[in-house]
Amino acid sequence: MKILVCISHVPDTTSKINFTENDTKFDTNGVQYVINPYDEFSLTRAMWFKEKQGASVTVVNVGGASTEPTLRKALAIGADDAIRINAEPTDGFMVAKELAEVVKNGGYDLVLAGKESADYNGQMVPGMLASLVDFNFVNACVGAEVDGTNVTLSREIDGGEEKVSSTLPMVIAGQKGLVEEKDLRIPNMRGIMMARKKPLAVVEPTGVVASTATQNFEKPAEKGAVKLVDTVDELIDLLHNEAKAI
Repeated sequence: MKILVCISHVPDTTSKINFTENDTKFDTNGVQYVINPYDEFSLTRAMWFKEKQGASVTVVNVGGASTEPTLRKALAIGADDAIRINAEPTDGFMVAKELAEVVKNGGYDLVLAGKESADYNGQMVPGMLASLVDFNFVNACVGAEVDGTNVTLSREIDGGEEKVSSTLPMVIAGQKGLVEEKDLRIPNMRGIMMARKKPLAVVEPTGVVASTATQNFEKPAEKGAVKLVDTVDELIDLLHNEAKAI
């Protein structure tokens, strides 16, 4: 089984976010980047398929040279090889189109991705990718088993889980639960050394034109001052006369 894992290169959630050029560009100065957490769940599941079923695992990313450390980390975790599509990921459709070319040319049986990226939270790419390559697709997966070409999946729904079955080839968009956080892997020294020798191919983009463009960014409004009250009567007075809530 050939598995392709889509990896997004996203800012660490502890990074301080700023914008430049009149709030039209993201300021990358001082920002630490990591593997998108949802993608990391999918990568860890792919490693399970590699170890238990002998699958091969390729990781792919759409991005410039600055994303290569993130791909190398995925290789250190245990992926066999990596592909970097040499383009800036300007919107979800453009990313899906570029990934689709890799899927079509690589003969992959299973494509794993996170349900969304932690920076834009668009939840668009996996579904569009599946449509472009005509693969079966299941979103928000919290469990996946493969037996030959048969796939058994669990997906999160309101109030519980839904069990579904499908067949390869397919795209699975995973989230927490596909593996547990305790199962996520930290690269060890041997993995880091081996990752330096594993192939990382750089392919040129197909030239897909983005369908959307960013106009500007805006931070959430700062929280207002907090008033502490000592009695219920004072609270009611504030809610009635100041907040106009009652």
